[in-house]
Amino acid sequence: MELPKFILGDNTDFPNAIFIVHTEYPRFIINLEDDEVEWLEDFSHDDEDELTAETEKLIEEATAFYDREVARYKD
Repeated sequence: MELPKFILGDNTDFPNAIFIVHTEYPRFIINLEDDEVEWLEDFSHDDEDELTAETEKLIEEATAFYDREVARYKD
């Protein structure tokens, strides 16, 4: 199965949270309510520098994805 790069999710147990799931490496879930990130990968200490540089870019992409999806619902 081919998955989209980002998936928008919500859950009634977390009524104020909006989740974005990043399905490609490095996989993560971000809660846009508080920008908390849950990584779905195990990283070595050597990966930390690359991960730090990549994280900001990926969070910006996730936020842009959310903005695009919300704009499509409004149309």
